[in-house]
Amino acid sequence: MFTAKRIADKKDWLSGRDHDWEVIIGLEVHAQVASKSKLFSGAATEYGAEPNTQVSLVDAAMPGMLPVVNEFCIEQGVRTGLGLNAKINLYSRFDRKNYFYPDLPQGYQISQFEFPIVGEGEIEITPEGGEAVVVGIERLHLEQDAGKSIHDLSPDDTFVDLNRSGVCLMEIVSKPDMRSPEEASAYVEKVRGIVRALGTCDGDMEKGNLRADVNVSVRKPGGELGTRCEIKNVNSMRFIRQAINYEARRQIDILESGGEIDQETRLFDNAKGETRTMRSKEDAHDYRYFPDPDLLPINITQKFVDDIKANLPELPDARKARFVSDYGIPEYDARVLTADKAKGDFYERLVSTQGAKDRDAKIAANWMMGDLFGALNKASIDLDDSPVNSDALGELLDLIGDKTISGKIAKDVFEKMFAGEGGANELVERDGLKQVTDTDAIEKMVQDVIDANPDQAAKVADNPKLIGFFVGQVMKASGGKANPQAVNEILQKKLGL
Repeated sequence: MFTAKRIADKKDWLSGRDHDWEVIIGLEVHAQVASKSKLFSGAATEYGAEPNTQVSLVDAAMPGMLPVVNEFCIEQGVRTGLGLNAKINLYSRFDRKNYFYPDLPQGYQISQFEFPIVGEGEIEITPEGGEAVVVGIERLHLEQDAGKSIHDLSPDDTFVDLNRSGVCLMEIVSKPDMRSPEEASAYVEKVRGIVRALGTCDGDMEKGNLRADVNVSVRKPGGELGTRCEIKNVNSMRFIRQAINYEARRQIDILESGGEIDQETRLFDNAKGETRTMRSKEDAHDYRYFPDPDLLPINITQKFVDDIKANLPELPDARKARFVSDYGIPEYDARVLTADKAKGDFYERLVSTQGAKDRDAKIAANWMMGDLFGALNKASIDLDDSPVNSDALGELLDLIGDKTISGKIAKDVFEKMFAGEGGANELVERDGLKQVTDTDAIEKMVQDVIDANPDQAAKVADNPKLIGFFVGQVMKASGGKANPQAVNEILQKKLGL
């Protein structure tokens, strides 16, 4: 368990008209369990199915239908709790959370309140450009999802799709330990990386399989906690940061104008970049929780927990440490490459492919984080769908490594590979891009450039930086194919440097 304590940091304070304010942030991350069937029924959970085609009689709350606990979902909750360094409760219980909404056919949600399956834990995060921070986990509980109300198919009617009704969610509740939008998004990134590594949730925020309720309040530094507002269902890291920024400023403006913050639930309008009131915030007593009479308490054994723990995969923190140790790359690179299981797997295939020609681990990391990730982001493509896979990128790195092509030419080749024009070897052969390594040929080009620029050559001894001019001229004369290292060495010899 981590033991570091959080100390208020002035760099995270927001300045108001009168004085500084500290932002207090807590998150409730809802992660859909990667299960083929729902929490209390055998109905399917496949994404994108036609409305109301994956609904059992239990999900639709037909009279007399009784829920049956999906043991696989219990196991996934325990796995996730272990990944969060949290206490696993051998006794837990399902309760009824009572409220009305058209897409909640039972009139209540089956959730866990007083006795969750996972208790306190903590994880370490490192926000972009910041230092490591320990964030406490309050609890993880299991609950069934509601259906979906659809408002944009008719100007007069609301439609209800119950396909999601009964899908198993893990609600991971943090302690209010975060102090900036960057810390909040780093926390969600870390949680997503953990559940993906464990295989308990696919973490797809665009499909709603992982989303966050963001609790924001402000206070004078070190003062009493302020009244919090909850921003519901924020589904991207960028929106999380924007919502916190807007909401904190809104609360500061109200307080500095002599007003009071109303405890309420709000929505984030990503088009306008602002939050708006949804409803007044309920407290636990408003939901009239009571034990679900149709479900027995969950009693698991320590052996059940130990067996799951013994078979946990490598988690992001351990993988990051191994990347630093085994591949010798900087900690920052390792953190980026292990934040997501798919990235880490891609990198390991890239540097560890059987038969690879001594690929440089740092160069491989640079190409992944720079050229590949940049191209994917620009094209809005996931790594899993990348037109350049690890084998193809490795082929390109091998051509750089054996000096068949230069790094500059490799970037042009990569763009063509990404556009689907072919593989690295094929493109180099097709376009005649092989690097000139014949020292006699390079020497002749160097001499021609020196002869054409006698005035600059005479000044090099007094101004060695002028060698860059000659390098550029030789590379231009060679069409970018001359080996840059050989060009530099020959120029230095001929210019007496």
